Amino acid sequence: MNIIVCVKQVPDTAQIKLNPETHTLIRDGVENILNPYDAEALETALVLKDKYGARVTVVTMGPPQAKEILKEAIAKGADEAVLLTDRAVAGSDTLATSRAIAALVKSCGGFDLVLCGREASDGCTAQVGPEVAEHLGIPQITSALKVDFKDGKFLV
Repeated sequence: MNIIVCVKQVPDTAQIKLNPETHTLIRDGVENILNPYDAEALETALVLKDKYGARVTVVTMGPPQAKEILKEAIAKGADEAVLLTDRAVAGSDTLATSRAIAALVKSCGGFDLVLCGREASDGCTAQVGPEVAEHLGIPQITSALKVDFKDGKFLV
């Protein structure tokens, strides 16, 4: 069983402030962390790994410093981590982001399950995960509370 988990580096929400003129996040000087919703998806994958011997690959798109969240995922038990970093995708909207992540997922080889967190805490659009599934041509379920595996099928 091969599981891919899509994760994102986000500003620590306990430290963020809004620019009063642009109403955008002020990211300067704010520590980046593993998106909490993606941490839940990773934990789900690691439970499946422990129960069924799955291989867990974590993927992300972001600047070079995003490798820190990949190191964290490996420390938690992921088997492999892949970073897509390219100025061509910097600042992408959700559609461009989902296309890039879907291509990254495809480049990892075969997969049985792709997990994404509910949404990124810095944008709160909840669009990237469903769009990745669409680009991959696979079914999707959002807001899943539990994932298990029985008789060759995932139970969500």
